[in-house]
Amino acid sequence: MDDPINILVVEDDNDINQLLCNIIRKSGYTPQSAYSGTEAMIHMEKQDWDMVLLDLMLPGMTGEEILAKTVEQKAVPVIIISAKLEKQTKIDALRTGADDYITKPFDIDEVSARIDSHLRRYRRRNIESQAKKELRHKDICVDTESKTAEVNGKEVTLTAREYAILVILLSSPKKVFTKANLFESVWHEDFHGDDNTMNVHMSNLRNKLAKANPQEEYIETIWGMGYRLKT
Repeated sequence: MDDPINILVVEDDNDINQLLCNIIRKSGYTPQSAYSGTEAMIHMEKQDWDMVLLDLMLPGMTGEEILAKTVEQKAVPVIIISAKLEKQTKIDALRTGADDYITKPFDIDEVSARIDSHLRRYRRRNIESQAKKELRHKDICVDTESKTAEVNGKEVTLTAREYAILVILLSSPKKVFTKANLFESVWHEDFHGDDNTMNVHMSNLRNKLAKANPQEEYIETIWGMGYRLKT
């Protein structure tokens, strides 16, 4: 028996929240309502979700804040459903990491179809990655069984620590990792604020990736925060 598909619905308007939950139930999935940003974050911390439907105008925390935290911490598809019609708002949400943006008032059949479409893609990617034991981003392919990395079809020779850094980034492609996160995960030691070791390894990793494909940028620095894969 397949595991249930759990979808978090973050919408403060009770009628719209219940309408979205009904759409989800009719598609055979399991909804969970959240009526504020704070309540949404409580649900996010309690369990993993297969999808999040997210309004932007919320009490407590804004939808934009929840979106940023979600894509930083989780690999989960997020569909924005909002009355905000401004082009820049849509662009900002998509660039932050939203997978789709639906404006209100919405068509029930369209919402249902988009939910199905994103879930199919999300599950297909997970199944393919698990079956092949591969991590992919752009033209990077890491085989976690053989511990090899290819970029642009070319094998890239990495040190054990460069490989470990790359695997961590690929495992959560939307998450921002602090230097402390990476250092403690790779070196298995406490991070005491000395950036030099981390900077050298990150620089070497970037140079090797760039040498394999000079036209592409793979890792970006989020100033004051850390590193993540560049979309």
